[in-house]
Amino acid sequence: MANIVKKIDSQTINKLIKQYNMDTENLPTGTLARKKIKSTQVQIYRSQKIMFQGKDAEQVASSVLGEKIMPSTPSKSIPNKTHTFDLHNTIGSDEAGSGDYFGPLTVCAAYVSKKNAKILKEIGVMDSKSLTDIKIVELAEHIIQICPHSLIVLDNPNYNTKQLEGWSQVKMKAVLHNQAIKNVITRVEESELEQIVIDQFVQASTYEKNIIGSMPRKDITFFETKGESKSIAIAAASIIARYAFVKHMDRLAQELNVIIPKGASNKVDLQAAKIVQKYDINQLDAITKKHFKNRDKVLDLIKRKRRN
Repeated sequence: MANIVKKIDSQTINKLIKQYNMDTENLPTGTLARKKIKSTQVQIYRSQKIMFQGKDAEQVASSVLGEKIMPSTPSKSIPNKTHTFDLHNTIGSDEAGSGDYFGPLTVCAAYVSKKNAKILKEIGVMDSKSLTDIKIVELAEHIIQICPHSLIVLDNPNYNTKQLEGWSQVKMKAVLHNQAIKNVITRVEESELEQIVIDQFVQASTYEKNIIGSMPRKDITFFETKGESKSIAIAAASIIARYAFVKHMDRLAQELNVIIPKGASNKVDLQAAKIVQKYDINQLDAITKKHFKNRDKVLDLIKRKRRN
């Protein structure tokens, strides 16, 4: 199945939406319009990019855009000798929220084929740490439609329960990464899978000791520090994980009608103290990772304020 992505201007977007009577309602965030033409799904995004996905993608793209679209050919450039993950069909995995006092731990594994690696790069998929939350949401909507993936969200009540049971955060992450990867393997042709790469948060030996069960395809599994910059599959997984985290945080803020800051800074402590004053400590514990030192700092802030 071919994938073609092209940049188009606002005038062309408006013209195509009217010409092809494209759907413009009830669409994923970041999507302006979509329409199935022959066997090809055509989608227009707010980023002014149009994607053609299907077996007749070249033919449909040529007809819709009024220009000859040639099938993509492999790049003749010399691959990076150290990092060649994007030259293989790869499952990448990463997490978000592990360093944030508020919010869940989210883990995602995503399968990126060699063909889709090029598409993801064209639409701007990269290290999520360099992207704004708005861009994260926009890109995640693209990736979710292109890449088989598994997203696991460990909310705060369950996170805190596991921590009380003696699970370290390393164990939580290892178990969730391993499960997400297993889930994705069931959703792809395993014979086509060439590599699995995990954004390294611990040594491989420690990872293996902490998982439940065995590692799937250990023979083709790699661990990479700063993996988002080395593998588009990890970057894709990271964006989906961050997207889920951001959405969860936004939902918390709306439900409690308060600002929910990210991270674990002094600013976070001050806002957490306000939440305790507005509600109570139980409400704070329900939306935070209780074992973080922030909790003690919050209680200290409240005691000092009461003394004053």
